[in-house]
Amino acid sequence: MNSPNVAPVVGMVGAGQLARMTQQAAIALGVELRVLANAPDESASRVITQTVLGDYRNLDDLRAFADGCDAVTFDHEHVPGGHIRVLAEAGVAVRPGADALIHAQDKAVMRERLGAIGAPCPAWARVDSVSAVEEFAGENGWPVVLKAVRGGYDGRGVWVVESAGEAAQVLKNGVELIAEAFVPFERELAVLVARSPHGQGVSYPVVETVQEDGICMEVIAPAPDLDAEDAAQAQRIALTIAAELGVTGLLAVEMFQTKTGLIVNELAMRPHNSGHWTIEGTRTSQFEQHLRAVLDLPLGSPAMTAPVVVMANLLGGPDPDIFARYEHVLAHDPGIKLHFYGKEVRPGRKIGHVTALGTDLEDVRARARHAVTCLRGPV
Repeated sequence: MNSPNVAPVVGMVGAGQLARMTQQAAIALGVELRVLANAPDESASRVITQTVLGDYRNLDDLRAFADGCDAVTFDHEHVPGGHIRVLAEAGVAVRPGADALIHAQDKAVMRERLGAIGAPCPAWARVDSVSAVEEFAGENGWPVVLKAVRGGYDGRGVWVVESAGEAAQVLKNGVELIAEAFVPFERELAVLVARSPHGQGVSYPVVETVQEDGICMEVIAPAPDLDAEDAAQAQRIALTIAAELGVTGLLAVEMFQTKTGLIVNELAMRPHNSGHWTIEGTRTSQFEQHLRAVLDLPLGSPAMTAPVVVMANLLGGPDPDIFARYEHVLAHDPGIKLHFYGKEVRPGRKIGHVTALGTDLEDVRARARHAVTCLRGPV
């Protein structure tokens, strides 16, 4: 850590909306945030003065970027593990480290490790041929979920196949795959936890996530009608995974709720879409919490600021002129909170989110939906 008279410097590799929103928290904490961007017009590059242009796949660029940082962290999980290890061996505090981050980068490694620590997971196997998929289906039934071992997000890199013929089409992509048993879930949940280098951990309330075409469209906090014991179990699972994997910073654990219990679906080791509601909805936002954790500062309270919080993602619609409808949304609901990511508007692209707070779930949910519907336009 720098001397008391010098602000700590956190370097965040990646300049997307997660880095952009982390800047808001950094200002209040007195932290200097530096980002490594591919281009000067990326989401975070537009608002962060300490933007360094470079390639996260280039070790020299990473070394130069990390010089002078008290901690280096990420807004995505694509930095090569070998590069992270080189930085760590040179004395850079990289958080999370390569040994933890690999579990968010490689789904096969994740499944192996989660199974070893007893986390509830679906049946799975590595597959590289149609016959391997058929063998898996023979044991677990159709449909089969095929997942790219690396690189998938927002529904990409995931295929639900009903037959050997459909599996053959996926295998033609030449992507390394795992097969997972299809989980007949009742709903999707997410738990966001934070862990510091010396082992302090906190958990945010369990939320329900509403997905459409693999994209999170809505987050409801807390998850409605979730049994207290189920909520506590979900938090215990997430905190156990964070500790067993040696996570430093934030860990998002996406889960399926089924008739027979909880199943871990995916992991992310960074601020996460399921936690954007915490900016207004909790005493300590996920972005502030991540900075606290990677700097090994005492973690903040995850307590909610309202009984019900709903976050709705804003996707680009047919009319790119969002600000023509901006005034209407603000006038209609002065309590709504808008967050724009500084991205060019394209149909289907995630360009922002809105958050509504209140006491009645249906009312709060309707307010959030109304805001995004109006912003997408035309009205």
